[in-house]
Amino acid sequence: MEIFFIRLLQIILSFSLLVLLHEGGHFFFSRLFGVRVEKFYLFFDPWFHLFEWKPKKSETTYGIGWLPLGGYCKIAGMIDESFDTKQMEQPVQDWEFRSKPAWQRLLIMIGGVLVNFLLALFIYAMVLFAWGNDYIRTQDMTMGMKFNQEAKAMGFQDHDILIGTDKTTFEGYGVDVYRDLTKASRVDVLRNGKQVSVNLPVELNLLTMLKQTPQFMSPFMPARVDSVLSGSVASRLNMQKGDILMAVNGVKVDSYNEFQNEMGRLGDVLAAAETHADSLKARQVSVMFRHEGSSKAYVAKVTLSEDLKFGFFPKLYTDYYKVTHQEYGFFESIPAGIAYGWNQLRGYVGDMKYIFSADGAKSLGGFGSIGSLFPPTWDWHAFWLMTAWLSIILAFMNILPIPALDGGHVLFLLYEMIARRKPSENFLIRAEYIGFTVLILLMVVANLNDVLRWLGLM
Repeated sequence: MEIFFIRLLQIILSFSLLVLLHEGGHFFFSRLFGVRVEKFYLFFDPWFHLFEWKPKKSETTYGIGWLPLGGYCKIAGMIDESFDTKQMEQPVQDWEFRSKPAWQRLLIMIGGVLVNFLLALFIYAMVLFAWGNDYIRTQDMTMGMKFNQEAKAMGFQDHDILIGTDKTTFEGYGVDVYRDLTKASRVDVLRNGKQVSVNLPVELNLLTMLKQTPQFMSPFMPARVDSVLSGSVASRLNMQKGDILMAVNGVKVDSYNEFQNEMGRLGDVLAAAETHADSLKARQVSVMFRHEGSSKAYVAKVTLSEDLKFGFFPKLYTDYYKVTHQEYGFFESIPAGIAYGWNQLRGYVGDMKYIFSADGAKSLGGFGSIGSLFPPTWDWHAFWLMTAWLSIILAFMNILPIPALDGGHVLFLLYEMIARRKPSENFLIRAEYIGFTVLILLMVVANLNDVLRWLGLM
């Protein structure tokens, strides 16, 4: 429960910051051009609000709503999510949005997106300045990668060390390596000290590589125990730090990767169990191991709990490979942060094509999925990296040409600037309703996916 509240606090703080600054971008340009802002709200306030305040001699009411799904900046003379059509029936006033030139209205609409994007670049720059950048070069992963059967059928072998493709050289290990593979027709690896090229017979799919069980590839990790939880099954079996795992249910394992794969298969069997007897059978697991420095093998058969945990832990893969640390001075961090943020945006935009596939729709996640990306303990470094990434997502999603989003308004403004005539107000109102409905449906689907994953049905 403590982990839940820590993550909840992080996601509320992060979203509150992003929403306030996003709406602040609209507010800034509105006031710059003399447009009245009637309400400035964090969170939505249908029917009632938690807090509201209007300063003396101010035209703007500030408040906090009860529905934490974003926020809004109600700009006078504009058709937006407030659906205030009565105001649009009144004569045009010079302090209204609709009275301003198209270029001013365009800047008002992109103000939020602009602030979110600049905020992300600023955060990335300051993170690099404060903490530097830690990464593991693929060439420094001396034990190479562990590949699944699909990858091996293409010509990869366990312990291959990734070098690059026909288009780029790999740098730090991460999702960019997988993205580079999707664009490649040849992959260069170091195998037994010699450079070997693997020709890819098909175009690889990023989602498929990441969602395969086991994954297309993962850093090779020795089948070695690093620590044992007191009172656990492993402790009762006298398993010790340094023990080597040899087999699970008679299936030999040569790495911790394979041990995890076998336990994952048992998890699938357990999930499919229909009776108590089936469940009990799935939880009866034999494990073979030996102590470090000994050739004697121990075989034990135990009945695990529903989580199928033995109670021992391996080292992280980052403990096996050299970590490269790069520090940045203040002025160095600015271009580095811009490059880092631009790469994040480019990767995210490139991945959007997968959203229109069946697997892509299933991968949509709501607030639960986003919350799970935050660390279970308070870590400012991780918090700011996540906040910057969410700021980029918020900027990109808002600029999509969907009515009810900033991008929808921008689309109609560009049409007006090119055609030299405005779309009718009735058309804009209908478009706003349609866009708002689409957004609600997407939000329902994303959060329903979270529920189905939590129930184990997806």
